[in-house]
Order: sequence, then structure tokens, then C-alpha cells
Amino acid sequence: MKKCKITVMRTACYRDLMAKYENYIEHACDMKEGQTFIANGWEKPDGMCESAWQSMSPFVMTLAHGGSNFYNGWMKNKKSAMISCNDGFRPVSFLIETLDEDAE
Repeated sequence: MKKCKITVMRTACYRDLMAKYENYIEHACDMKEGQTFIANGWEKPDGMCESAWQSMSPFVMTLAHGGSNFYNGWMKNKKSAMISCNDGFRPVSFLIETLDEDAE
């Protein structure tokens, strides 16, 4: 099993949707563009948002176990995936890449 690098590539915030549909949340997301995490195999990295992890963990598990080529050629790097969290008001896009380093 391999480690996976998870990089925050982009954050978005849809204030118009928030104003119309969301009850105010004072502290919803800590993710910052360029921030990186290392998943030790299938284990959630410290500091990773639980909601984001739920969205990406099947891809991390697959990559950590040697899987690749999601959706028949979707990614240029077959050992990677671009996954967004499921927050429709402030989605965050994550690049997940398999590392050569074995998980502990």
C-alpha cells in the first residue's frame, strides 16, 4: 500500500447561494489553496475536513492500493484524481496523487 499526497487546488465560495439557502455558519472551512496532506494508505490525514474526506476517501483507498486510470483515461496522470468536497456553498477541489513511498 502507498501513501497519497492530497493538495488543495482551488476553493470557491458562492455567497449568493449562501445568502438564499444557508443558515449562517461561523466557521465552516479551513482549507487553503496550496495546502497539502499526506494520507498514510487509507488513513485520513490530521487536519483534513471530515466532509471532504468522505468525498475523497474511496479514491484515496483505490490509489493507495495500486488502482489507477479512473473512468477510462479521465486524468492525464493515471495515478491521480481531482475530487471536490460535497459542500455546495464553498466547494474545495483536491488533487490526489499516489506517492512512491510505502504506507507505514
